[in-house]
Amino acid sequence: MRYLTSGESHGKQLTTIIEGIPAQMPLLREDINASLLRRQKGYGRGKRMQIEKDLVEITSGVRHGYTLGSPITLVIHNDDYKHWTDIMGEDPLVEDSDIRRVVTRPRPGHADLNGALKYGHRDMRNVLERSSARETAARVAAGAIAKTLLRELGIEVCGYVKEIGGVQAREITELSMNERQGIAERSPVRTLDELAAQQMMEAIDNAKKNGDSLGGVTEVYVEGMPAGIGSYVQYDRKLDSRIAGAVVSINAYKGVEFGIGFEAARKQGSDVQDEIAWDQSRGYYRKTNRLGGFEGGMTTGMPIVVKGVMKPIPTLMKPLKSVDIKTKETFHASVERSDACAVPAAAVVMEHVVAFELAKAILEQFPSDQFSTLQTAITQYRDEIRSF
Repeated sequence: MRYLTSGESHGKQLTTIIEGIPAQMPLLREDINASLLRRQKGYGRGKRMQIEKDLVEITSGVRHGYTLGSPITLVIHNDDYKHWTDIMGEDPLVEDSDIRRVVTRPRPGHADLNGALKYGHRDMRNVLERSSARETAARVAAGAIAKTLLRELGIEVCGYVKEIGGVQAREITELSMNERQGIAERSPVRTLDELAAQQMMEAIDNAKKNGDSLGGVTEVYVEGMPAGIGSYVQYDRKLDSRIAGAVVSINAYKGVEFGIGFEAARKQGSDVQDEIAWDQSRGYYRKTNRLGGFEGGMTTGMPIVVKGVMKPIPTLMKPLKSVDIKTKETFHASVERSDACAVPAAAVVMEHVVAFELAKAILEQFPSDQFSTLQTAITQYRDEIRSF
C-alpha cells in the first residue's frame, strides 16, 4: 500500500491517490470527512480554518460504499483559491507584474530558503505553497482510509496532546480506548487531563498576545494490534522505525519516542524491559509496557504508545530577522497566516500517519486482494499466536 499527494496551499485542490487497499472493504466518504474536520479543530488555530471547510470528493476506486481494489483518488477543494486565481493560476502572465506577489524574504524555520537553493526558485512562493502544513489534510484523508481498515480488523487508534508550551498532562493509564477518544474529542486542546487543558489554553493565549507560538508533545495510542507485525530481518522492515520516519515527516515534528522513550536512558535495564507472562485466555503478554508495544522492530501485542515532539510554528506575528535573497538586505521575515499553536491539530495528523503505517504493515504480511480474505487471515493468525 502506498500513496502520493499533490497540491499547493493556495492552489485549486489537494489530491491523494492510494494504491493497495483490498477490494470489497466498506468505505464511506463521511468517515474521511470526520477525520478532516477533526484536523481543523483545536484551540490556537488561525483564520485559515474559518475559510476552508475541508470535504473530500472520492473520484475513483470506490463504488456503492465498497472499495474496488483499484487506486482510490481523493480530492479536497481549496475554497480560498478563488482569491488566489491570478497569483496561483497555471497560465503564463502577459507581463511581469505585482500580481505574482513574489516572495524574496525567507522565513526562519521554514523550507523557504533551502527549497529555493535546491530548486533555483527566485520566488520562494514556489516553495512555501507546497511545503505548507496544508498538505497534511491530504495525508489525513489517506490515514482515514487506513483507520477504516484497521477498525474493521478490531484495531483502534487515538491521538491526543501530552504537552503544550511546557504544560504537561498527567499520565493517565487506566482509561479505555473509548474513554480516551471521547475525552480527547471534547477537549479544546485534545488532552486527557482537564486541569492541564485550562493551563495549556492560558499558555496559548499568552503566546498569541506576545506574537509568539508554542509547540508540544502529542501521543498516539493503539489497541488491538497482534504481536509479530513488522520484522527484525532488515532495518527498513522494522515497524517502529517506519512509524518514527512517518511521524518526523509531519511538518514541524523534530523527535519521536516509544513507551517511556528517552527516559530509558536514565534507568537500569531491569527497570526498562517488559517481563513476559502467559495465561490461557490472552496467550503471551507483557506485565508492563515501558517499550510502548515494540520489541525488535515488531509489535508485542501490547498497546502501541508513540510520542512525537512538535516545535513551535515558525511563522510568527513577531517575525525574526532574515535576509532578502534579491537585495541581500536584512529584513524582518514576512508574515503569513499563522496559528499560535497547532499541537491539537497535529495530534490528529500524527494519529493518521501512524494508522497508515500500521495498515501498510498488515497488508504486507497477510493476503489482502480481498478484504474478507484479509479478515480471515488475521483471525486465524490471532488464534495461532494465542495458542503458540
